[in-house]
Amino acid sequence: MASIIAVCHSSKKGTRKTIMPEGTLKEGYGLIGDAHADSNTHRQVSLLAIESINKMRELGFDVGPGDFAENLTCESIDVASLPIGSQVCIGDKIVLEITQIGKDCHTRCAIYHQLGQCIMPTEGVFARVIKGGQVKPGDTIRLLKES
Repeated sequence: MASIIAVCHSSKKGTRKTIMPEGTLKEGYGLIGDAHADSNTHRQVSLLAIESINKMRELGFDVGPGDFAENLTCESIDVASLPIGSQVCIGDKIVLEITQIGKDCHTRCAIYHQLGQCIMPTEGVFARVIKGGQVKPGDTIRLLKES
């Protein structure tokens, strides 16, 4: 079953995120306390699969959840293959709408400068919070509606 394995936040953009025991996703805003949360963007929350992080580990890099500045690290769901407009449900309450797959890294993030490469431009996923709530490791994540 697909699930959340880490919830991560940072106070500054362009840095690795710190794992937290749980977080609050606010409707139309993002993860409370995270530098990327903003009601004026379609990139309120970022997701990355642990399987993507494991690809970097296989190349010899010592990386883990939050190191690619993702808010939610998930497993057993290929978030990067979900069409834009798809909705996922986390736990029983939270609904996220996929708004962007990958991103342009114009200024290069901290992880790129340290490793010379980053997976967020191709495998990172961004979403808008349609319905908020508490999120924590172990919460299930499932496809609610495919666009």
